[in-house]
Amino acid sequence: MRRVSFLRHGSHDRLGRILCGRMPGVSLSETGRAEARAVADALARRFAGERGLRILSSPQPRTRETAAPLERALGLAAEIAPELDEIAYGDWTGKAFAELDGDPAWTAWNTERASARPPGGESMAEVQSRVGGLLDRLAGEEGAPVILVSHGDPIRAALLKVLGLSLDAYDRIVAAPASCSEAELWPGGGRVVSINERLAG
Repeated sequence: MRRVSFLRHGSHDRLGRILCGRMPGVSLSETGRAEARAVADALARRFAGERGLRILSSPQPRTRETAAPLERALGLAAEIAPELDEIAYGDWTGKAFAELDGDPAWTAWNTERASARPPGGESMAEVQSRVGGLLDRLAGEEGAPVILVSHGDPIRAALLKVLGLSLDAYDRIVAAPASCSEAELWPGGGRVVSINERLAG
């Protein structure tokens, strides 16, 4: 069995206003940096003495900044895992949510997540496939726990895969900034242990 902890990046100043996706220059706010330090302290206590622990991070700056205090607290270097990257939102990248309101494709994205796709972007099914492939590999290796630093929707996609639920149920799962969710994996299966733990607050 392999224990994995999904850590969403901390807050940034565009949160809730702009669909950032993979747009450059999105860094943690002061609040986000404080969240990252607090959650690093909490996870360092949780995993104290754990041999072979690994940290894998999305390549985005906000996830790397969230992983940095965790690296210091645990004395580990995070590995970059493209599978944990944010959704590629295509033409929607960098748009304000207010600008997207009323767009039929945006409505479909938020009501039919299992089949919809951002224009020029990546479907949720493709996100789940890449994250799920990483989880399958980790489950097959077994071994020490792994902390996966990622983004809200990739974390939801991963948890839905473990739970065996449709991607249309994505909005039934909360993955708040700097929250931690945990699963236990084994070849061919797994179980969700916790969702949206607020270790930083």
